[in-house]
Amino acid sequence: MTADATRTGNEPDTAGPADPTSVARGGAFWAWTALGLVIVVGLAALTRYLEQNVPTWAEGTAIEDIGAAVEYPVYAILLGLLGNVAVTLLGWRDRIAAAFRTEFFIKTGLVLLGASINLAVIASAAGPAIAQAILLISGVFLFTWWLAGRFGLDDKLRALLASAVSICGVSAAIAAAGAVRARREQLAYTASLVIVFALPSIFILPWLADVFGLSDAVAGAWIGGNIDTTAAVTAAGALAGEEALQIASIVKVTQNALMGVVAVALTAYFTLRVERRPGAARPGLGELWTRFPKFVLGFIAASVIATWYLDGAGADGKATIAIVNDLRVWFLILAFVSIGLEVRVASLREAGWRPVAVFASATVFNLALALGLASLLFRNFSA
Repeated sequence: MTADATRTGNEPDTAGPADPTSVARGGAFWAWTALGLVIVVGLAALTRYLEQNVPTWAEGTAIEDIGAAVEYPVYAILLGLLGNVAVTLLGWRDRIAAAFRTEFFIKTGLVLLGASINLAVIASAAGPAIAQAILLISGVFLFTWWLAGRFGLDDKLRALLASAVSICGVSAAIAAAGAVRARREQLAYTASLVIVFALPSIFILPWLADVFGLSDAVAGAWIGGNIDTTAAVTAAGALAGEEALQIASIVKVTQNALMGVVAVALTAYFTLRVERRPGAARPGLGELWTRFPKFVLGFIAASVIATWYLDGAGADGKATIAIVNDLRVWFLILAFVSIGLEVRVASLREAGWRPVAVFASATVFNLALALGLASLLFRNFSA
């Protein structure tokens, strides 16, 4: 044993100063991490600037509708990808990687997302909205899971795709990634698919609702049950009409509220079935608790607190929640920028075309099932 290994800790330290090379390495690490944080925050600020100003710049031009519809995840991921190329060419990428705190940014943003889910609003349309959410999430999730299995996709990617297309897009994929411990590349791939499919839906679904002659309530329920991001639902609902927007928002918020239930189910399934070794003892509640993404509890708590607060604070409460929502957007922008910076093209290329085919097929299935449920449950609904 060495002298250091046998010391009790009471003797004076005669080993001399720390290795200067080690100190230099530590200093370099923090310097590179600080530079990485500057890059992440800078790209996030540019994202917010574009999100707030592009609609104004596009007014009166041929791209006015597109400029108004493009959301911050698009700018954040694109800027993150461009930043990825730049830092890779400069040879900085691995040195600044410690600043890409994707998981922290995402979890904080999702906890804050809970504040926008007013349980009292959901209760106002409890019957049809909750019924549609449960039936639609169950049907689309199981179909996507089955189809992804037929295409031979990895179970973790299956969970992310099924959660994203059936619940609420990127937010649900993030919750699922925490529950099944998916790779970051899988989350980046899924997030990209959500955005690619959500953008055209903003314009296509209101147009189809008009072609089909759907009532405002049915159109809103259809839009809210299909489009995978809340902001895109709001944009499409606004195009369809004021009542359609209200119903779409309620349906989407109801689906968002069920994200925690799906996270619990995925945690249990992967712990008890997918990752359980043959012949191994059945995992106990302690193992389930270890695997469960704890931020989901924060998400639920934020929903309960916001509902209670709004009930007593009135208009002042809405202003406070608006501040929380703005903070949430900042954290999610930081997360999406980090996802873009972390993406490795080789990993995405390895996934190939099969996830795209699964996601596209599941989207078509979601469109058909949601239209049937909306027509059945909301045909006589009046706000």
